[in-house]
Amino acid sequence: MILKDLILIVVSLLILVVCVLVG
Repeated sequence: MILKDLILIVVSLLILVVCVLVG
């Protein structure tokens, strides 16, 4: 897996978690 793709996945997961926590 390309590092860039891995970072993109991690960022997407973080955004999802933030959205869930916010509301």
